[in-house]
Amino acid sequence: MSVSADPALVPPPERTALRHGEGHAPPVRRPLRTLRDRRVRTRVTSSATAALFAASLFLGPGAMPAAGQATVTAPDETAARTVKVDDIRATLSTLASDEFQGRRTGTPGAALAAHFIADRFYEYGLMAGGNDGYFQRIPLAREATPDGRERFRLLSGWSSYESVPVEDRVIESNVVGFVRGSDPLLRDEAVLVVAHYDHLGIGPAVDGDSIYNGADDDASGVVALLEAARAIANGEPPRRTVVFLAATGEEMGFLGAQWYIRNPVHPLRRTVAVLAIEMIGRPDPLAGGHGMTWLTRYERSTMGELLAEAGVPVVADPRPEMNFFMRSDNIVFAYAGIPAHTISSYNMHTDYHTPFDEVDRIDFEHMAEVTEAVIRAVRTLADGEAPRWHPGGRPEPRRMP
Repeated sequence: MSVSADPALVPPPERTALRHGEGHAPPVRRPLRTLRDRRVRTRVTSSATAALFAASLFLGPGAMPAAGQATVTAPDETAARTVKVDDIRATLSTLASDEFQGRRTGTPGAALAAHFIADRFYEYGLMAGGNDGYFQRIPLAREATPDGRERFRLLSGWSSYESVPVEDRVIESNVVGFVRGSDPLLRDEAVLVVAHYDHLGIGPAVDGDSIYNGADDDASGVVALLEAARAIANGEPPRRTVVFLAATGEEMGFLGAQWYIRNPVHPLRRTVAVLAIEMIGRPDPLAGGHGMTWLTRYERSTMGELLAEAGVPVVADPRPEMNFFMRSDNIVFAYAGIPAHTISSYNMHTDYHTPFDEVDRIDFEHMAEVTEAVIRAVRTLADGEAPRWHPGGRPEPRRMP
């Protein structure tokens, strides 16, 4: 989740580049004993992942319903669960491991994450939605801020990329897969499900740890996206087409989402809903606790009502003053006119954007319940009534910077 309350007005946060091979300090790791205590090591077993890694080195107020909100009950913990805690723990432990170096945009760790996700899309049988298999390549230019920090600029296209000095060229990737709709009347409409796989990478050490693993932000959302992709691809065919977008560059100003808007896999005018998934790894007491979620700016559209009526355990964002609606990839699509919200259970924990956002602080029982809720939400949007903006709910169209 981005720090900026309005990315169109406030520049995204930038971090000092600390990458191997570029003259920067290597990551500071904890003693081995502590590492063993605090995370689960999971090996990525794809030779293609290793190849991409090598290539990337050169690519340089409470849970009570608000007015107009459907009443929601806590999830039924006795219901049959299709999401297995051990599965999501293993996937999250890979994405948020030190080997992925915090998944900062433009680093080998982000490349590893992208290929890991693509491998899962292939395993689940999704159709490839990128311009290079599952990869939607994105041209970026590396720039320096006046104080010497690194940032990336999204280029208008590949011709602009060719005009950038070679040493400042960066290629990043969204990972996109989709499941074709089955209903002759609805299959040309699409629902987009998005979670960002990037995080902050390697930064200033805190208590001896310089790797900002981002287990909750947003590896947890990516795990839910993968589980939803598996469920939709291997279940009853959806009526609408469902596009799954693992986006890059959210922490740097929604770069991946902005590129997708310019180069959609499915026409935007036929995309009826966007559901972003952000930080679902810990329960939020203000949303009702274990297994409950909240939706950003619930009152702006009918999406929350439709999901709640379908049994999704979702309430309105209990902290509207934090303006989370403007701080995740959904806002890019909302500005384009598509009903777009973020589902989350972020409880304002203080590990946000620190090295302490680690796997061992995830509540996996809660996360499994929320992942089940995400699957039900995607199925509801794919098969049911399309959400629509309430009067005055649609943000004024604007061009992202």
